[in-house]
Amino acid sequence: MVAESFPHLNLGAIRDFKSILISSNYWKDDCWNEGKHIYTFSTGSFVEFVSFDKFGKAHGPRRDVLFVNEANNLPYNIVDQLITRTRETIWLDWNPTREFWFYTEMLNKRNDIDFLTLNYLDMVNIKDGKTVLTGVTITEIESHKSNKNWWQVYGLGELGDVETKIYKDWEFLDEIPHQARLERYGLDFGYTNDPSSLIAIHYFQGGYILHEHLFLKGMSNKQIADTLLNLPKALVIADSAEPKSIDEIKSYGINILGAEKGPDSVRSGIQLVQSQKISITKSSVNLIKEYRNYLWLTDKDGVIQNEPDHFFSHSMDAIRYGLTSIIKKPKINMIASPLIKPYSL
Repeated sequence: MVAESFPHLNLGAIRDFKSILISSNYWKDDCWNEGKHIYTFSTGSFVEFVSFDKFGKAHGPRRDVLFVNEANNLPYNIVDQLITRTRETIWLDWNPTREFWFYTEMLNKRNDIDFLTLNYLDMVNIKDGKTVLTGVTITEIESHKSNKNWWQVYGLGELGDVETKIYKDWEFLDEIPHQARLERYGLDFGYTNDPSSLIAIHYFQGGYILHEHLFLKGMSNKQIADTLLNLPKALVIADSAEPKSIDEIKSYGINILGAEKGPDSVRSGIQLVQSQKISITKSSVNLIKEYRNYLWLTDKDGVIQNEPDHFFSHSMDAIRYGLTSIIKKPKINMIASPLIKPYSL
């Protein structure tokens, strides 16, 4: 199993792999090598979880089966090397948010490809044929039918339009440089249906580095405050729509303020964020996912609206709260001067 980074594997494929084997009564603790991320079956076959972010890493040992998770996030030259070193079967999966190398370099150019389009309706339990999604999740997905591009990608599983993507050209870093200066924390509240998202904002060499500290549902204000108390100190800017939550967190000794809002604050805040040089730490898995999938709403005809879709907005809102509190738009002060009478003879 291959992905772009180990945090993506750890929070996704590895967690699902363990869950499936445990629920099927196949999991054995002594078969799992935590250090090497290898599970060895009694037959001697094994599953290895590996991340590749550099071309040279792909020049490794051969394998029988290759599974590339979120293949659109890996460069073609890396995946091509992995494919040539695989003896039997290759699996690729991705959300079709935009065209990438599979569509340009492989589809309709090879005669050995089976191309399957799957969507949320295909997520069923093979034992009883029932969906594995909760009613709340299905309702949330289907509530986006009016957003044509979102529904095309996440509802129908079809290739989408990159033009609706809000943020572009952000970079990814292995870690935060020690010279970087912590400026703010951005906090977006959630609870039952939405996660609470806490993002640290660091300044470094003319740009900002973002790092995810929290992305969880069901977090109480006390738990959020405890998380902040164990982090380096900085001003927290939170969603001002929840003043009671802000007051409670403040009562635990946290320096926290509500974000300034006003007419067109969301759109102008997005423009301000996009005008900055932005980097994300590779371990910020949920933040990266939301960055890649944060889209403008579109109407039934696919026309882009001036409003972002809520589905992948949690970390994006937290970033906007924090950055707009740092980068204030300059106020224009009009100074009225007295009229000067012309000199007359």
